[in-house]
Formats: sequence, C-alpha cells, structure tokens
Amino acid sequence: MTRFLFIVSLVLCASGASAQQPGHDACTRDVTRFCRSVMNNGDQAVLACLKQNRTRLSKGCDKVLIDHGQ
Repeated sequence: MTRFLFIVSLVLCASGASAQQPGHDACTRDVTRFCRSVMNNGDQAVLACLKQNRTRLSKGCDKVLIDHGQ
C-alpha cells in the first residue's frame, strides 16, 4: 500500500520530468479525467476515486492498481 501511494505521489508531482520510468505516468490522465476534484485531498482520496472509477480506467492505470494489490 505504501509503495502504491508513493507511486501516486510521483504521478501527481512528476508531470514534467523527462527521465520518468515506464509506468510512472500510467494513471496521470485517469486522475486528471476522473479524480481532479479530489487531487488536493491526499493519496487515499485519489486511490478511492480511482477504485470508484475502475471500469473506466485505462488499461495501464488498471494494471498499476493490480500490480500494487489494489
């Protein structure tokens, strides 16, 4: 869980980084599209929002969630 929250933080903070590792931006578009209203409420709120919109997430973001036990 802690590892996932760290990745979500990186996704939200590293939008302009040029040396991103694959997967760091997998959920950026989904967070922006579905969870913009809760982005300032912390990682738990973003995670809950992503789970709430699970069926609408991109395959890449869904895989990140699955890979991190969500």
